[in-house]
Amino acid sequence: MRYSAALPHTPADIALVRLSRWADKGRLWWFVAALLAIRKGPSRRAALRGLAALGIASAVANLVGKPLLPRRRPAAEAVPEVRRLRIHPTSSSFPSGHAASAAAFVTAAALESPRLGAALIPLGTAVAYSRLHTGVHWPSDIGAGAALGAFTALATRHWWPPHPDARAHTTHPADAPALPEGERVLTVVNRSSGTASDDPTPTIRARWPRTELLHTEPGTELRLQLTEELRHHGGRIRALGAAGGDGTVAAVAAVAADHGLPLALIPTGTLNHFARDLGIRDLADTDVAIRAGSAVGIDLGEVEVDTDHDTVRRQFINTASLGGYPEMVRLRETIERHHPRWPSAIVAMARTLRHARPLRIRLNGEDMLVWLLFVGNGTYAPKGVIPSHRPALDTGLLDVRYLRADKRYSRTRFLLAVVTNTLATSHVYAQRDLAEVDVVLLDGNRRIATDGEVGPLGHRFRFRSRPSALSVYRPRTPTP
Repeated sequence: MRYSAALPHTPADIALVRLSRWADKGRLWWFVAALLAIRKGPSRRAALRGLAALGIASAVANLVGKPLLPRRRPAAEAVPEVRRLRIHPTSSSFPSGHAASAAAFVTAAALESPRLGAALIPLGTAVAYSRLHTGVHWPSDIGAGAALGAFTALATRHWWPPHPDARAHTTHPADAPALPEGERVLTVVNRSSGTASDDPTPTIRARWPRTELLHTEPGTELRLQLTEELRHHGGRIRALGAAGGDGTVAAVAAVAADHGLPLALIPTGTLNHFARDLGIRDLADTDVAIRAGSAVGIDLGEVEVDTDHDTVRRQFINTASLGGYPEMVRLRETIERHHPRWPSAIVAMARTLRHARPLRIRLNGEDMLVWLLFVGNGTYAPKGVIPSHRPALDTGLLDVRYLRADKRYSRTRFLLAVVTNTLATSHVYAQRDLAEVDVVLLDGNRRIATDGEVGPLGHRFRFRSRPSALSVYRPRTPTP
């Protein structure tokens, strides 16, 4: 402390004072997170994990550490007047909340992107040191706070495993024609995917001047619209492109699989889970693959829905589900007519969970009561409550998960298992990898949701995996 106080006066004194104030209540890190969240992928995940770790570390430091371990702060006179803060803190000195927040955010960001974490280390170090330089913390306060923050960030892996920044594996190459400039490619464009002001049409036209564009029409069944357009072109089309979110891609993928055409993926939607697993970041990645004729074969999920009048067949590229999720999607769409998408989703989820009722089903011949049934196209990881990615896209299996409602205090036990990360041994939550699943509703009809879109009302649902049924353009090697 004396050594720091004896350092000669430099412009860095004012900079560190301002930095210390900017970091009050985590404001600096919220600003950094906002900047990181602009870009999808590891950057956005780093921002989310960083804020989660910051919140936990700050709460532990200020609500637990300081009350339990009171310690006086250094006297204001310990450092030159030019370095002193206008308002000298009066709370316990141990541990440093600023150091805890800085270490938590930087460490959490490094878990998602080591390069990003390395770039943030100087800023985090400067924030921590600023508390010593301004004379409001002892060095041991800062060391303890930094250790607490780093430990908190590492602990988030217990519930939220870092997403591997690698594309899913497949051992099935597929035959696909090389179509430079989008020649003989029919590209479906959903201009309502993502932000309303971000129409991908000009970008597609610039990259693929010879492609045929088909814009989705509100209120029109996309599968029927696309099938009619293919009939109109009379066999001239050699591949289908899809510019939109997972719902749009799923509809185009179903038609592509039925007609034996490869799919050219252009991620422009909000989430793009399918593109992320494939390792397709943008149109440039797909353009590299389509010029080289590089494609892979992946599995496609399929469900046959028995309604009161007929049987409807739907394909899904990511997930299908029964229970609360379809109702939440329908409610979100209703609220979304007058309010933004994300607040609408939060309100819809809260209302759905509050009024959820269990399903009486017969799953592969076994009668049970469940709150929710999830079916993934392929085996997802992690095996906990939030499946986030697929290590492989050609397993020929479905990832089946459900929460039982016929066990006492099932929802409470489920929440405890989530908190303690013991879902693998839970008696109320189950996960299986199956090639086929037969689900019969024993008390009426319910709607199914596939890839976030609400589907038909039915009483029997037969799920199966169609191995390597879909060919997708993908570069032979991951793009840097």
